[in-house]
Amino acid sequence: MKVLLCSSFDIGGGAARSAYRLHQGFQSLQDLHVESQILVQTKLSDDFRVLSGRNKLSNGIPKLRLTLDQLPLYSYPKRDRTIFSPQWLPNSLDSLIREAAPEIINLHWICHGFIPIKTLRQFKQPLVWTLHDMWAFTGGCHYSYDCDRYQHSCGICPQLHSHREYDLSRQIWQQKSKYWQNLDLRIVTPSNWLAKCAASSTLFKDLEIKVIPNGLDIEIYKPINRQLARQILNLPLNSKLILFGAIDATGDRRKGLHLLQPALQKLQRSLDITEIPTEILIMGASRPKSPLDFGLATHYLGKLNDDVTLALVYSAVDVFVAPSLQDNLANTVLEAIACGLPVVAFDIGGMSDMITHQQNGYLAKPFDTDEFAHGISWILEDGALRQYLSNHAREKAEREFSQELQAKRYAQLFEEIIASHKTLSTISGDLST
Repeated sequence: MKVLLCSSFDIGGGAARSAYRLHQGFQSLQDLHVESQILVQTKLSDDFRVLSGRNKLSNGIPKLRLTLDQLPLYSYPKRDRTIFSPQWLPNSLDSLIREAAPEIINLHWICHGFIPIKTLRQFKQPLVWTLHDMWAFTGGCHYSYDCDRYQHSCGICPQLHSHREYDLSRQIWQQKSKYWQNLDLRIVTPSNWLAKCAASSTLFKDLEIKVIPNGLDIEIYKPINRQLARQILNLPLNSKLILFGAIDATGDRRKGLHLLQPALQKLQRSLDITEIPTEILIMGASRPKSPLDFGLATHYLGKLNDDVTLALVYSAVDVFVAPSLQDNLANTVLEAIACGLPVVAFDIGGMSDMITHQQNGYLAKPFDTDEFAHGISWILEDGALRQYLSNHAREKAEREFSQELQAKRYAQLFEEIIASHKTLSTISGDLST
C-alpha cells in the first residue's frame, strides 16, 4: 500500500512532528506493508522518503510563498496577530505526486502557502485529512476561541476585527464550500474535541469523521531516573521543578503563559518553599530581555528538538503545566505522560483525552488560575501521590498513544478506503460497458 503524507514541514512544528511520527511508525512496522513518503514545502530532515519541491521554481522559496499568501490580510490592519491562512497562492504539485504514485493521500497541516484551497479537487486519489487545528473548516483562523461562526459561513470575523459579513473569512469559507464539494474525503482528528468541532461545522458536517490519537515512540519517551536526568542536564538536585513548554512558549498567547504567571505567583504564596525550593523551567524559548516575574526561580532551556533530550527534561521534573486557552492533542502533554510525568492543565480541547482528573494529572476549570495553582500544589506536596499519578500517566501512554497503535489504526483505515475505492471503480467500469 503506497501512502503519501502531505505536510508543510517534515519535522518543524508540532503538527509536522505528529505527521512524521506516523511516517516513522509505518517504517518500523514492516508487517503493515505500508510504503509511506511525505511531500513537504520545507524539508528540514535528511530522510530520503521526504519529497520536496524546493529545487523547483514554483516551490523554491517557502518564505516568499508565505509572504505572498498573507497579502490579503493587509486589508485588515487592526487584525489579531494570530496565524490566519488564506491559502490562495497557486502551487503545482502534479509532478511530485506522480513521482510518489500513491494509492491514497493523507493530508496533515498544509498551510503557510503550501497547498491552496482549489488544489484538493485536482487530486485523483482518495483523501484522508488529519486535522491538527480548526483551519480546514473555518474561514481562515486556526483556532476560533469563542467564535462559532464556522458553524454557518463565517464573516464578521473577530480575529480580523471585521464588521462586514462579506469579509475575507467569508470569501475563504466560500472558496472551500465551492471547491471541496464531492471530494473523496474522510476526516481524522486526533482529539474528540476537534471531532465535535468539525462535525458542527457547515463544511464537514456530512463527512465521515474518525478519531485517531497521535502516537509517539514510547521506547524513547519513557521514565528515566529523576536524579540521573537532573545530573545530566545540570539541574538543581533537591528542588521541586515545574516544567512549562511549547513552540514559541513565551510568544504564542494561546499557550497561556499570561495565565501561568498569576497561577505560579499564587502557588509561591501557598507553598512552603523555604524548606524545599520550587523552581520553574521554560522549554521552547530563551530568556527574554524583560522576563516575567513568576515568583519562583526561573530557568529558560531554549528550543529543544531532539527526542532524547526532551525525554530527559520530562523525566527530570516533578510536574508539567499546560495552561493553553485552546489546544487539540498537545504533543508536550503526550510526551510528558509517556515519561511518567503528571500534568496540570485547564479542561479545554483535547486535554481530557490525555489527562484523567486526579488519576494521572489535574484538570482545572478554565481559566481559573486559583484552581490551576491548587492542582500544581496538590501534586507537588505529596510524593506518594506523585508516584501514583506517574504510574498511571505512563500506563495511559502505553495503552493509548504508542506510535505502533497509531500506525496500525491508520493502516486499517487506509486499507478500508482503498478497497472501497477499488470496488466502486470496478462497479463504475462495469456500468459503463
